Amino acid sequence: MCTDCGISRTDTPGDCARACQFIRPDYPALEAQVHGAARDPDDPDQRFFGPLRAMHRARLVPAAPGAQWTGITTALAAHLLETGAVDAVICCAPDPEDRWRPVPAIVTDPAAMAEVRGMRMGFAPLLSALAPARAAGHRRIAVIGIPCQVHALRVLEAELGFDAITVIGTPCSDNTETEKFHDFLSLLSDRPETITYLEFRADYRVELRFTDGTRREIPFLKLPLANLPGDFFPLTCRTCVDYTNSLADITVGYMAGTGEQWLIVRNERGAALLKGMGDRIALSPLTSAGRREGAVKGFIANTARAAGGLPLRRMPGWVRPIVAWLQPRTGPRGLEFARTRLEMKAAESVLHLRRAAPARMKWMIPAHVWALVARYGLKPGEGEEPKH
Repeated sequence: MCTDCGISRTDTPGDCARACQFIRPDYPALEAQVHGAARDPDDPDQRFFGPLRAMHRARLVPAAPGAQWTGITTALAAHLLETGAVDAVICCAPDPEDRWRPVPAIVTDPAAMAEVRGMRMGFAPLLSALAPARAAGHRRIAVIGIPCQVHALRVLEAELGFDAITVIGTPCSDNTETEKFHDFLSLLSDRPETITYLEFRADYRVELRFTDGTRREIPFLKLPLANLPGDFFPLTCRTCVDYTNSLADITVGYMAGTGEQWLIVRNERGAALLKGMGDRIALSPLTSAGRREGAVKGFIANTARAAGGLPLRRMPGWVRPIVAWLQPRTGPRGLEFARTRLEMKAAESVLHLRRAAPARMKWMIPAHVWALVARYGLKPGEGEEPKH
């Protein structure tokens, strides 16, 4: 149950015991610490996505060349460096030997943010860069991280010796080792070494780009996910309860963006950062369409079978093209697509922890996650009630 956030590689590896998201997280306390108040369970958006002030559909104008989406995440960090708001940005860069392997980086030149943009797969000890950044004299930093990294950072934040930390969070639900990701790429193409870009999109397709400039789109239903080994996604990722990075100052993702990016502004620091970008970021209202119940129920049924060691039910081959055509037209879209993924992740966490680590359930699954799955008949049993 470790995603190698980097704390174990510091001079105080024992801090893992209290900082780790997968031991005894206390989301209500941390949300109040970071944002001034925990999520409001009566607010339908906060119940799903965590504490927030505003949500937007967004795009960088003009889009950054070679960006994963339009380049908002790296543009925000570059803006902080350009204005002197921070001295350094701690983020993940591509390994020089493998573009898909993330390695920690300390960036001080705004122009250098272009070198770290894009998605990578694999565990990266991001927080191991905190001590070197402090030793270099950086007092105000920004951190671009995924939820398990941000959770540990927030627990230890007051002890780290920085004057200020700005957190730009990206959503995350499923990660894997870089070597296993290469195996996945080999299932998608007979020339996996030429794939330069992979993105799961909200239109139910995966987009691939290649070194020769060609592109390919694969409907989700045609992905060879059933051919992956059972341990492709580790238990940590299958039991993560913070897809939307609720402890970041601002979350930059895609799920509710319907073809653009999705910004969740969580607190005053995040609001000030977005305001400072001015008209460089074009904002528009989020939309929502479709119904999620059927998709979530089907996912829960399949996950329950997998958690019990039974084979997944595969859709007949002749049906797949039909459903692949229907999904982006009639399936959940916009905010409803995001809610779908949140309910799926919540159910997945419950079912896999019940199978693999039932004693952890009372500590790892917060009340707001149980609230998401209650409508599907999943409720805490004896000894599973949340401790926080």
